Amino acid sequence: MKPIITHFTDDDLYKFTMCCAVIENFPRARVKYTFIDRNDMVYPAGFVDRLNEQIVMLEELVITDREIDFMKRKCSYIPEWFYRYLRGFRYRREWVSAHQDREGHLHIDIEGNWSDTILLEVKILAIVSELYYIMTGKAETIDYDAYYRKSYDKAERLLDAGCVYSDFGTRRRASFKTEDTVVAAMKECDESGRRPGKFVGTSNVYLAMKHDLTPMGTMAHEWVCAIGGMYGPQMANHIAMDKWRNTFRGALGTFLYDTYGWHIFSLNFSEDFANMFKGLRVDSGDNYKQIENIVKKYRSLNIDPLTKQVIFSNGLDTDSAIELHKYARKYCMPSFGIGTHFTNDFPGLKPLNIVIKLVAVKITETWDFYNDTCKLSEDWGKYTGKPEVVQRFIAALNMKQ
Repeated sequence: MKPIITHFTDDDLYKFTMCCAVIENFPRARVKYTFIDRNDMVYPAGFVDRLNEQIVMLEELVITDREIDFMKRKCSYIPEWFYRYLRGFRYRREWVSAHQDREGHLHIDIEGNWSDTILLEVKILAIVSELYYIMTGKAETIDYDAYYRKSYDKAERLLDAGCVYSDFGTRRRASFKTEDTVVAAMKECDESGRRPGKFVGTSNVYLAMKHDLTPMGTMAHEWVCAIGGMYGPQMANHIAMDKWRNTFRGALGTFLYDTYGWHIFSLNFSEDFANMFKGLRVDSGDNYKQIENIVKKYRSLNIDPLTKQVIFSNGLDTDSAIELHKYARKYCMPSFGIGTHFTNDFPGLKPLNIVIKLVAVKITETWDFYNDTCKLSEDWGKYTGKPEVVQRFIAALNMKQ
């Protein structure tokens, strides 16, 4: 089988920015991740064998001079030393353990240095998603010409409505070609005429390079999850914000706040952080309720919320983004990161609902035990972690059940 991932930077930007922050702040930390299929899918017989072949193929990936030159040009906030690290980076198959149980459910565990294994999540999810369609024969049903037109139509609607948006669809795309098709269509539409909205880029670094766009992204939940595991959830957001601002000197100033819910974040979101960070990302809960929370918090700090960016990435489609934009623009500067709806929206195909989450961490390899961690967010259905760990964190945060 040919490799599914053929470019080192066929990955989300936030994996690279977090990797940089991890090396600077937690260079000896070790972590464990686990794969979660929220739909508890049964995968084809032999799926894990093909998956393991793909993981071995990752060992051949190396970053190219072209990729580094592009990142230096577009990502000036990343320090020079990090590119030397990427030049020497090699994936290793022993970081990943994967198997299928008797019913055909897929199990994947990842363990190793945080600075190494952090670059596996998005690539493995993209492999699992595309490999599933290949092995079930569904990949053969994709009409890419029709999908280009469908993507162009989505772009027209979003741009005409005044939406500022980007592609966040690498993790659960139907194929690399699908995401490439989406980005090409949306760039062409954006450049075809003056509209009130703007297609600002893609989270995928390689596709941003290919189409001369800006790679988009800052951090994922794992940044706060790991810190919560090391230091406890009460001050995890505070420590995460503080180390992030020190690493990037005020750049990449959009904070993903919902790892342990709004309440504890709002207690940690002091006036200095609120002034320094350009805005917040909403990834769970009722979007309209989250706007209310955000606006109320900024106003309590005597900050005009209309001067702050709010990025919505909570399972949006074209219709919901347009409706949300109409409301949110009265209170903030909204923008939208749209994923699966862009890269896996085919009739008769149901996208996989898969994630990989960091579940345990230790601050140095000399420790003889890991600390469990979890993600709580603003949606009960998005909670991840062992049930007893979730309950322990809920109790520590005095959260309502």
